[in-house]
Amino acid sequence: MNQGTKNALLSRFRPRLPVLVALLVGGMLGALVVATFGGGQPDPHEGHAMEAAKGAPASEHAGHEAQVWTCSMHPQIRQSEPGKCPICGMDLIPVAGDDATEGDGVTGLALSKRARALAELRTVVVKRQGGKTAEVRLLGRVEPDETHLKVVTAWTGGRIDRLHVNVTGERVRAGQVIATLYSPEIFSAHQDLLVAKQQVLRLAQSAQAVRDAAQAALQAARQRLRLLGVPDDQLSRMEGQTEPTRAVAIRTPFAGTVVERVATEGAYVSTGAPLYRLADLRTLWVQLDAYESDLALLSVGEAVRIHVEALPDEVFEGKVSFIEPTLDAARRTAKVRVEVRNPDRRLRPGMFAEAVVMAGTQGKGASPLVVPATAPLFTGRRAIVYVERNVDGRTLYEPRIVRLGPRLGRVYPVVAGLSQGERIVARGAFVLDADLQIRGGASMMTAPDDRQEGAWDTAVELPNAERRKLEPLVSAYLHVQRALADDDLKHAKQAAGDLEKQVAGVKLSRPQAAVTAWPNVAQALRGHARHLQHAVDLEAARHAFEGLSEAMATLLLRFGNPLDEPVHLAFCPMAMGSEGASWFQQGREIDNAYFGEAMRSCGEVRQELAPGAFLRPPESQGDEAPRAPHAVPAGGHRH
Repeated sequence: MNQGTKNALLSRFRPRLPVLVALLVGGMLGALVVATFGGGQPDPHEGHAMEAAKGAPASEHAGHEAQVWTCSMHPQIRQSEPGKCPICGMDLIPVAGDDATEGDGVTGLALSKRARALAELRTVVVKRQGGKTAEVRLLGRVEPDETHLKVVTAWTGGRIDRLHVNVTGERVRAGQVIATLYSPEIFSAHQDLLVAKQQVLRLAQSAQAVRDAAQAALQAARQRLRLLGVPDDQLSRMEGQTEPTRAVAIRTPFAGTVVERVATEGAYVSTGAPLYRLADLRTLWVQLDAYESDLALLSVGEAVRIHVEALPDEVFEGKVSFIEPTLDAARRTAKVRVEVRNPDRRLRPGMFAEAVVMAGTQGKGASPLVVPATAPLFTGRRAIVYVERNVDGRTLYEPRIVRLGPRLGRVYPVVAGLSQGERIVARGAFVLDADLQIRGGASMMTAPDDRQEGAWDTAVELPNAERRKLEPLVSAYLHVQRALADDDLKHAKQAAGDLEKQVAGVKLSRPQAAVTAWPNVAQALRGHARHLQHAVDLEAARHAFEGLSEAMATLLLRFGNPLDEPVHLAFCPMAMGSEGASWFQQGREIDNAYFGEAMRSCGEVRQELAPGAFLRPPESQGDEAPRAPHAVPAGGHRH
């Protein structure tokens, strides 16, 4: 083959080389995934490494051949026979065993011990954070305290003959002479003063009118010097001189450190011109840059620890004194000012500082539930964690959409979606999600678009003071529930009236999401409570109670449990004409409000809401999760 033919062939295939390389790498990755997570030969002792959550145990399918073929680069392709991927042209690979389950039914993954070891999974229990503070790390710069910045000015105009302080950084004391200048105005006024004084002495034996005129001239000369800025003590010394002064002393009325020397020897300055700028470095500011996500955790008065590179073994302490009300449009940060005592002046303006702000959680829910920062997978505004469950002796991992607060150091606070004691994957969640995606399951990549409303998008985290406003409402509802369980129509109607009054008195003031959402919730609660008050018998009251329970479910979905004790969601399948109905109660022992004494223990507890916890919406629950009542439009009724 001659060189021309070689070049032609190379030019023909060169544009396709990146595609061939990509296909080769994709094929290797696909083979690795299959070999690791179920595509290879099953371990005779372990069964399949991973299996679809909805399928049967691995032992039931050990001998079956794969019926579904997929592409390792495009897992959405699923065919019943081998072939080529219609997108990239790669050979399809078999999805063995339970992996053949259709994607719409795969809700989680069951892993054997061997598979868990290969995936290097690490799980933790969801628990409340110990203590009442969280660390927020910020960067900033040391600056002088603006309230202690001073400027030494020339109290008269003239030529600077000498600067007694020439070096920036030099410390000066109050009353110290820092510059000497020649002032023609002071020289002339001083000469007039000396002449006026001599005139008074020479005319001491003259007539009274003459002496008064001489005294008036002397007072005028003194006043002129005072107006030029000569202090009274220096004026007295000037009167005792025999020759007019040529050198005027400029003294600093402040003590401090020179941070800027403005004046220069030989220069002419006007009255009031700045000569030096001084700062008291015994107190400094550390100006920190806080991003928008940090601002929700910061408040004035919180303790701060400061570290600087020049003094690595020392820790300086201060407090947040001010948080800038506006954000820098370009950097998207706000200044957070920290006052730091610096008596030995070891900190210096201009130093870079790393600060750890001890952000308090008071008013934001004390001791929140937290998860490690490595646990969640983020899809825009959404977060997904993998929850470990034990189902029929198998370890199952299911993705769950949760609502998280701003990051607190190495953890995220849980707003909604998880309960204390649940076990989640802290490391290795991405491996699980990738395999679930290959199987066509509900992985992170197949979660609803962020523009669509998700399970927890309507949850609003309230400060403690705001949440307490809702406590009387839930308590009044529970009084209605207990009265109906006792077949006590009179007290049920009285409790419903109390609930209506309590709702009318609630006004949420923050955050804005709560202010916007509350009117609809309040309208629904008032409407159903009023309906129950007009009930003529227990059957009508219980129909109204069903709607009241749905409105209460909306409250607990949006704002969480405001009580200091758990609230339980119970369900009776025989209530409301065997259609089933839910209600809320305090204890776990069933107290059926729909049947009362006739079938008081009929039903089961479906959910437990800890203090501050949110009711799980139906779409966020698994197969074994309780079915919460559905929200109804504000003010609507169900009969």
